[in-house]
Amino acid sequence: MAAKTIPLRSEMADQHKWKLTDIYQSDQAWEDDFQQLKELMPALQSYKGRLDSAENLLACLKLQDQAGMKFDRLYGYAMMSKDQDNANPVYQGFYDRIVGIGAELGANLAYIEPEILALPESTVHEWVEQTPELRIYSHYLDNILRMKPHTLPTDQEEILARASEMAQAASQIFRMFNNADLRFPTIKDEDGSEVELTHGRYLRFMESKNREVRQAAFEAMYFTYEQWKNTLATTYTAAVKKTLFFAKTRKYPSSLEAALDVDNVRPEVYHNLIEAVHESLPLFYRYMRLRKQMLGVDELHMYDIYVPLVKDLDMEIPPEKAVEMVKEGLAPLGEQYLADLSRGLTEGWIDWFENKGKTSGAYSASVYRVHPYVLLNYDNTVDDMFTLAHEMGHAMHSFYSDQNQEFVNADYTIFVAEVASTVNECLVMNDLLAKTNDPKQKLYLLNHYLEQFRGTVFRQTMFAEFEMIVHDRIGRGIPMTAESLCQVYHELNQKYYGPDVVSDQHIAMEWARIPHFYRPFYVYKYATGFSAAVALTQQILTERSPAVTRYLDFLKSGGSDYPLNLLRKAGVDMAAPEPVLQAMGVFGALVDQMEKLVEELK
Repeated sequence: MAAKTIPLRSEMADQHKWKLTDIYQSDQAWEDDFQQLKELMPALQSYKGRLDSAENLLACLKLQDQAGMKFDRLYGYAMMSKDQDNANPVYQGFYDRIVGIGAELGANLAYIEPEILALPESTVHEWVEQTPELRIYSHYLDNILRMKPHTLPTDQEEILARASEMAQAASQIFRMFNNADLRFPTIKDEDGSEVELTHGRYLRFMESKNREVRQAAFEAMYFTYEQWKNTLATTYTAAVKKTLFFAKTRKYPSSLEAALDVDNVRPEVYHNLIEAVHESLPLFYRYMRLRKQMLGVDELHMYDIYVPLVKDLDMEIPPEKAVEMVKEGLAPLGEQYLADLSRGLTEGWIDWFENKGKTSGAYSASVYRVHPYVLLNYDNTVDDMFTLAHEMGHAMHSFYSDQNQEFVNADYTIFVAEVASTVNECLVMNDLLAKTNDPKQKLYLLNHYLEQFRGTVFRQTMFAEFEMIVHDRIGRGIPMTAESLCQVYHELNQKYYGPDVVSDQHIAMEWARIPHFYRPFYVYKYATGFSAAVALTQQILTERSPAVTRYLDFLKSGGSDYPLNLLRKAGVDMAAPEPVLQAMGVFGALVDQMEKLVEELK
């Protein structure tokens, strides 16, 4: 069989490409707008030192929005033009230029927040109350003002700003070491050929049907990290100490509180997640026991965790069929949602297939008051169909937000970003499980869903707990060496995976290869977002119209309020453990179904 050739961008059919002409009709139109943004720069400085009245504050914020919207369009066109063919030098140039002017834009607007903070809070509130046009900025202003206790005098803020580049040293050292300098040994693949292990190949090896290949990749990966464990421990603890320094300097009692305050989230949310997952670990142990049974192994090792449980499932899903499956699954969201979704699926929002030079993976990107875009590398698999549902969830969130919010309130935070995408996946999954009669297909779907829970809730919560323990100990002056980091991680791995999984000693080094640990207290958002989405999905399927109305209002709210408030209005209170426990109830029901099906197929 001839190898599949990857086409050039010019060989792709127009109906499978996104329509970037909806942003700019031509490259020259982009150039004209770029020039206009450059000419706008001096005007941005014209209010510096003059935010002394409601009129001036309003005019300044409007100008900031005008520049922001223009930058948003320029950046979207440049980034996506580059991503559709990274070898195109024209769009490499466009992208570099817009990134450069973005830094200039930030510098020209840097005075706004400090000057707002210098005003008496009562004055700002009075201006908002007395000036109707300022009211759209009330959340933006409230978010600035609430940070006042943690904002230092100007000269001290300047010192911290100057130190910020130096403060990134630990994460930059890790990134360069991990991506550029680290080399792994070769292992024998399924054909017996010597193949160099890489980050990119590791997951493929972990999914190999050949257990010897999985074990060899696992041991080679962690043996390599073990050779550098003292360097990596020093690098990671330096990053933790940097976070603690900035937290203490900004008068936060801990690194955790400083990190969560960006979203106006209290530490109880973090603790509730961990406690709720702890309470549900027996359900996870059952899933691991079932994995052990289905793989037919005497011992289930950490290198057996990723291999698919259902072999040789041949489900070919071309784009047309994927579109129908997604639309049928999302029918509970109502006619208007489906009509808007259909626009996205047919009117040039999506770039479907791989071509030479195209950015890998998938993403959704929105251009304010144009429409969202979705990049795919679609290959006719079940996973690709779910990726379409996922990315269209992001796209519809952005679409409704952009249609209903002014620019200042349109962008939503990472805390809620994965909710809409996961609700879409869950609704499509529920629809397919209800319709599928083929036992093998049903088993595949159940396994797919359960693996999402494992990777997004259990694994990310374990990461979150590891971070919490390490930051807490270092905050209390307890030194963390390579040995103590490994001990904490290994004990957590044993606790989370349970008695039916052998927590191989090598897994104690896994902390050393997780890039997200250099972005402290971030991974918990994956688990809370997924849990919120599962809980909302259940409400949509059981309550129907009232829950759908609340959910669509959430999509339309963008970033107009704090994330916990937005989710509360949607129907889930993430400050309480109930949504996580509700999601864990769904996980338990899926394990029940899978256990029963396995029993029936014996």
